[in-house]
Parts: sequence; structure tokens; C-alpha cells
Amino acid sequence: MLSAFAAEMLAIGLLGAAGLVLAGWGFLKVRRLPFGPVQSAFFGLNYVVCRIHWRASVSGLICLPDEQGAVIVCNHRCPFDPSFIYLVTNRLVHWMVAKEYFSKPLCAWFLRLAESIPVGRGGIDTAATKRAIRQVAEGGLLGMFPEGRINTTDQTLLPGRAGAALIALKARVPVVPCYISGSQFNGSIVGSMLLPAKVHVKVGEPIDLSPYYGRERDREVLQELTGRFLKEIARLAGDTDFEPQLAGRLYKPGLAGG
Repeated sequence: MLSAFAAEMLAIGLLGAAGLVLAGWGFLKVRRLPFGPVQSAFFGLNYVVCRIHWRASVSGLICLPDEQGAVIVCNHRCPFDPSFIYLVTNRLVHWMVAKEYFSKPLCAWFLRLAESIPVGRGGIDTAATKRAIRQVAEGGLLGMFPEGRINTTDQTLLPGRAGAALIALKARVPVVPCYISGSQFNGSIVGSMLLPAKVHVKVGEPIDLSPYYGRERDREVLQELTGRFLKEIARLAGDTDFEPQLAGRLYKPGLAGG
């Protein structure tokens, strides 16, 4: 029988070996991706951290042709939610991120490496919106949080904004709903990074918007589609009775979209 010390050393060795195997698997995985060396290292590290530190698992994958653009919509509970979306696609996802995060040197380096799009919080950022439309129209993936901010409440989702519907209609691409559960936020980016978690990502079926093409100026269409996106995210969360609301100028209490 092994002594307590030997058993502990064996356990540490096995965990270390498992970590090396998983790291090697992640490295081989990203080597097949269409990224440069630095991006490949970054996404490989992201894969290992998400799988080991945050114990992330997935249900479904974003399966679209490489040349097919799309808007990914997701709930928002943690600053690192975009990291978990990279577990369900082997393509680069451009995220729209508030401009103030680009003023922090280290944060800005990571955001530029991930080719994120800086956007102003006040009103409509026309330049950022045009860049996002161009990215997805040319076959890229764009990630957006319809809630517009981190949800720290007990509600399934906060009121949603119509930006995802507007961009998807202008670019004429489908929308892919996702739901992330288990991600943690304690009020700070560094603190949240250190928190243990057990994350799960669920991917829904792409939503075909072709019946609405050419109607991106129609306020009622934007309301309907935004509500539909929110309801689909909530359905992935298991909340089938969820009644979405809209924020900002499109806000109407009790609006049931879709």
C-alpha cells in the first residue's frame, strides 16, 4: 500500500500528465486553424484554460461553411464569455467591445490580437457598425451580447438591444444563438479570472433571416427579431416561459418578440 505522501505525489503526477496531454491536444487543435503563430498560441492557451481552470464543456458546435458569415448572439454573465464561444467554433470571432477597454494596454493587446471591434457606448457608433457589417458580409463571424452589459441579476436575460438584428439584416447573414451557464463575475476582471467555475456552452440552430432581408429600417421587424433572439437564448437556458423586453429606444415593457 502506498504511503500518504506517495499517493499525493502520484496524484499530482497524474494531474500534471493529464494537463500536458490536454495542452498538447489543444496545441495540435489550433495548429490546424487558419491563424498566425501568435494567434494560434493565444487561442491554444485559451482552450486549455477554459477546459482545465473553468472546466468548460459544450453541447453542439457552430457548424457553418468557412465562407459563411454569421452573427453569434449570447447571454453575458462574465467578462470572459467570449473565451467560451471559441470552444464551439474553429473560426475567428470578432467581438464588439466598449472602447474604454482598448485604453488599458494589456487588455488592448489581447483585444487587438482577437481582432475585436471597438464601439462607443453612447448612441449608435456608425463607424463600428459599418465595420461589423463589412466583416460578416465578407464571410466573418461577429459576436454580440444583446443585453449590452454583464447581467448581475437573477433574471435569465436583461432587456435586449436591436444591434444584432440590424447588422445581420444589413449583412444578410443568419444569427446563431448560444447560452453560457456557470461563468462567474465578482466585479473585477482579474478577480473573475481567478474564480473557479464549471461552465457549459449550448449552441442553438442558426436562425434564417432571409424573409426579412431589405427590412432593416422597419422598427417592428427589429423588435420582433430581437425578441426572437432573446427567447431562443432563454430556451437554451431551459426557460421556456421567458418574456423578452427591449432596451433603449425600442424598449416596451412585456414585449414578447418572435
